[in-house]
Amino acid sequence: MAKLIYDKTGRLLFTKEMKREYTLLMPQMLPISFTMMKKVFELEGYKVDMLNTTHRGIVDTGLRYVHNDACYPAILVIGQLVDAVMSGKYDKHKVGLLITQTGGGCRASNYIHLLRKALERAGLEYVPVVSVNLSGLEKNPGFKLNLRLIRRLASAMIYGDLLMWLKNQCLPYEVHPGTTDKLTTHWTDRIVTLFDQGRGMGKKEMRRVMAQIVADYAKIERNVTDKPRVGIVGEIYVKFSPLGNNGLEEFLIAEGCEPVVPGLTDFMIFKVNNRVVDVDLYKGSKLKKLVCSILQKYLEGLQQIMIEAVKAEPSFRPMGSFKDLQRLIKGYLGYGNKMGEGWLLTAEMLELIHTGTPNIVCTQPFGCLPNHVVGKGMIRRLKDDYPESNIVAIDYDPGATKINQE
Repeated sequence: MAKLIYDKTGRLLFTKEMKREYTLLMPQMLPISFTMMKKVFELEGYKVDMLNTTHRGIVDTGLRYVHNDACYPAILVIGQLVDAVMSGKYDKHKVGLLITQTGGGCRASNYIHLLRKALERAGLEYVPVVSVNLSGLEKNPGFKLNLRLIRRLASAMIYGDLLMWLKNQCLPYEVHPGTTDKLTTHWTDRIVTLFDQGRGMGKKEMRRVMAQIVADYAKIERNVTDKPRVGIVGEIYVKFSPLGNNGLEEFLIAEGCEPVVPGLTDFMIFKVNNRVVDVDLYKGSKLKKLVCSILQKYLEGLQQIMIEAVKAEPSFRPMGSFKDLQRLIKGYLGYGNKMGEGWLLTAEMLELIHTGTPNIVCTQPFGCLPNHVVGKGMIRRLKDDYPESNIVAIDYDPGATKINQE
């Protein structure tokens, strides 16, 4: 059994021995992308289990061990992780927890500390917590984000966005139920197999694979009727997570709508771009600006390959680019407005309106002040400029009932 080792601050480390013995639990946010990311971690030698639980006990566990004034995503993510450790499914002494840490001003940077406090209150202080971040925070001997892993994760994110985008344009119209989901599962597994072979990540390979993906989805027999399109924007967790938004995408499809969900790629480019903007606005390290500019250019290049692949098939609408969002937000918010989803959230609403999706659900979690400012706070201005827009802000919190949200 792995020995518990602490750093000089008293933080429990995830050691190389733990990597061999422990199972790392990760919360689920995007079903497609995170399924691929889980398998990418496994290719690097980690034992990983992604949590797909959705029962009410998750909220109750979160409320029990997290302060009820914390934001709703924190209550859900921490509740899901602690609930899993206490479920009896895993050996409590051979399990670790994976959680992202942005390093920004959002409370999400503090989830990791709230999680450790929750574990301590639950008598599980011996469970190691591993921070997944690109800011160099909280290093662990048994967990390293090397360049190969980062490249695989970035590629999984891009492919995940493509699959989600095509799936949402096929699922509401498929003639034979289950065809779209079956194809999505096939390509999710196929992409990870390519990664394992060292393929599918170069730009030339990505163009070829994405063209195949688009061609396969185009073969799905569809009855394309005139269904209302409904955009989904908001705080990143409740925007994407079925647990966070009570299965909003499925609900919209069941109600005869086509959900339109801007992908994760724009958010990741936004986070990298923030580092560049920080140096422009407040000065700082020119080296950091250079490195982040190179990373941004790389991600935008991958995004452009995805857009071109979708454009090549006339039956699908392509997604917009990060540069499109930057152009649309001018005159509304500055690039320095970056707390929470910052200017990106408003820009996504503008993009949806400009591309024929004026019906928008803005998902607002309890306790997320920044997104109330750039989400709900910008709706009046958008409606003044675009009277045809139909934007509704839906609040998500532990006490909100699903029927009221629907």
